[in-house]
Amino acid sequence: MTQDKQKLRSAVWFERNDTAGFFHRTHLKSQGHLNEMFDGRPVIGIANSASDLVPCNAHLTDVAQHVSRGVIEAGGFPLVFPTMSIGDSLMRPSGMMFRNLMSMELEEIVRANPIDGVVLLTGCDNTGPAYVMGAASVDVPAIVLHGGPMISGNFRARTIGSGTDIYSMYDDRRAGRTSSEDFAEAEFGMSRSIGHCNTMGTASTMGAVIEAMGLCLPGSAGIPAVDGRKRAAAQLAGRRVVDLVRDDMRVSRIVTRAALENAIRVNAAIGGGTNTTIHLLALAGRLGIELTMEDIDANSRDIPLIANVMPNGQYLMEEFFNAGGLPALMNALGERLNREAMTVSGKTVGEAVKHAAIHDTRVITTPDKPFKDMPALAVLHGNLAPNGAIIKATAASPKLLKHKGRAVVFDSIEDMDARIDRDDLEVDADSVLVLKSIGPRSYPGMPELGNIKIPKKLLAQGIKDILRISDGRMSGTAFGTVVLQVAPEAAVGGPIGLVKNGDFIEIDVAQRTLQLHVSAEDLELRRQGMQIAPVATAERGFRRLFVDHVLQADKGADFDFLRGSSGAAPSARRPY
Repeated sequence: MTQDKQKLRSAVWFERNDTAGFFHRTHLKSQGHLNEMFDGRPVIGIANSASDLVPCNAHLTDVAQHVSRGVIEAGGFPLVFPTMSIGDSLMRPSGMMFRNLMSMELEEIVRANPIDGVVLLTGCDNTGPAYVMGAASVDVPAIVLHGGPMISGNFRARTIGSGTDIYSMYDDRRAGRTSSEDFAEAEFGMSRSIGHCNTMGTASTMGAVIEAMGLCLPGSAGIPAVDGRKRAAAQLAGRRVVDLVRDDMRVSRIVTRAALENAIRVNAAIGGGTNTTIHLLALAGRLGIELTMEDIDANSRDIPLIANVMPNGQYLMEEFFNAGGLPALMNALGERLNREAMTVSGKTVGEAVKHAAIHDTRVITTPDKPFKDMPALAVLHGNLAPNGAIIKATAASPKLLKHKGRAVVFDSIEDMDARIDRDDLEVDADSVLVLKSIGPRSYPGMPELGNIKIPKKLLAQGIKDILRISDGRMSGTAFGTVVLQVAPEAAVGGPIGLVKNGDFIEIDVAQRTLQLHVSAEDLELRRQGMQIAPVATAERGFRRLFVDHVLQADKGADFDFLRGSSGAAPSARRPY
């Protein structure tokens, strides 16, 4: 154990023979911990984001007990600690508003306590990115254990997907094709168990992407939440993190540029959500890795869609897991991945997935026979989005991927809500809906409101999709021809704030362009004569911190002062 003691952070707390060491040990012993727990064993923090306010994560306290079992088996000392939990089913204005706060909390808890390594229990959309960003900032050995999707939804003998089918059902209700009673009844069938959304929404996407970059034990992220193998994976994660501490395998040694490129490529192959880009850009910034929107596009371009999962396809995450899951998909990608990148399993990516097989080619196929021969995401540039914008091309209408139409502009979400269903709204199937002021600073928090509703008068005509553009985000479960994360946002002077009703906007996804057909001179005149949407203001608290320091979408919407790692060194100041 001598070698362990020389490099363990916890030794600063537990090896002391003064009043401080006595104080640290005696209070833990009050919980019944044996003296041997302080003899140089790696202390493993188990970060628990369980909360009844975040149903996706509500089961994680049970999972934490299985992690603890594995830690003890491997000779470690497990200590479970709670953190805030952020979810998108209840929180306003959005879970994204609090991602950076959750990451800061984790970072400071780990740095302030005798923690040598950490197991991160995640689930809902932003919990995974928040925890990984925080762990990267403090840079200790870490394993992510993703909570897993709920079982497939079912309504009147029809399989339905959480999130994705909400939008189509709601449109049917607005168009009078289904009743309010049927819509309400579907709530019980859509979400039938613990776990997060069962489509390839943001939660499932981030679980897969974090596994692809090497931070999960291979195959563990996609195990359904109710499956007994999730608890077994928790126990194995507890065992493995102890070895990571002994080998000093910190986050920065796993999440390299090669690992981030693997994450981008896997995201393209699974049809991952658009939120992936903003989280990967933020994580790269924490690690000091230069990653741009152009890098995301370049690493996505030659990767076709090979997962037939909603909202891009037909099946749900339970079927995806049964078909071989992420390891089978990664193995199918072959040399398109950086197979020498290391994972927390102690194996390279290539070694970890080489035996994984596809069991159902209806759900997972191969690059030579893809479901769609395009990547999930495309990054667009042009005078409407000088710093980039994102579109989920695989969930869009093919005919709208190259399109030109007149803008119908909404200055705010309140403006949109007031006018979108009015009979006198001047809109047709060729129109381009533009929603301003839902970006990082203007709302604030960049809510998932970019999936603008189809106007009711168009739904009545049978039109189910038109081109929509905003400086906000949309749920990974959503679908349609939607351009998001336009940067810079309207509130900081981005050109999207200058768009007027009737302006022509042209998109060409193949060419990666998004163009407002207004001259530079006219845009400058508009800039001088128009009042730009104000940046949100706040007098106090986290909202004030957010508004004052959040970066734009192309920088991951992280805080300017959080870029770069701060390290894991404990404070040198004595507590007693």
